[in-house]
Amino acid sequence: MTETGVTFMNTTIATCTAMLAWLLMERILHGKATSLGAASGIVAGLVAITPSCGAVSLVGAIVIGAVAGAACAAAVGLKFRFGLDDSLDVVGVHLVGGLVGTLLIGFLSTASAPGGINGLFYGGGFTSLGHQTIAALFTIVWTGVLTTVIALLIKVTIGWRVTEEAEVEGIDSDQHGESAYDLHGGLSGGSSSSPTSVLAKSTVTEGVNA
Repeated sequence: MTETGVTFMNTTIATCTAMLAWLLMERILHGKATSLGAASGIVAGLVAITPSCGAVSLVGAIVIGAVAGAACAAAVGLKFRFGLDDSLDVVGVHLVGGLVGTLLIGFLSTASAPGGINGLFYGGGFTSLGHQTIAALFTIVWTGVLTTVIALLIKVTIGWRVTEEAEVEGIDSDQHGESAYDLHGGLSGGSSSSPTSVLAKSTVTEGVNA
């Protein structure tokens, strides 16, 4: 199979596997699987397979997807325990998923793949795993330092957060003077006889329940 074919198949298989693993982890941890979890699992799978899509076999892609989906689902829940303000789950999905995909190359890479060499599980020893670990650590330190510098510059210039009143009012309205989602106007069809849209009612109900 060509490199393009291997990359396509590995990416697709790992993504599907990660979605299923995330849903399973949600079911185990919270008693139910969600559509948001499925979408997040897809992203986690794509993140994890990106560094290794040309270096592993289909079996390796399945393993990477499964580990990434389960690990990222578990990691996202930790933000509440540690009080992280991460509404987009960047740490839980992208950091954890990226580390999983990068480090597992050292275990699952195979010389039979167009862009791979034999990793630990294929008789290649610890060489590949060592290289991947060093690369991951260097990236964490490099991006961590530079991100901290940028964050501190933002803090002393425009600040990290808007006011609490702005959050309650809505940032679109406070910062831009407009509403991003005019659900009532869009669904009522311009008719004044419909006081509240179905989606608006649903949004209010979900907010109260939350």
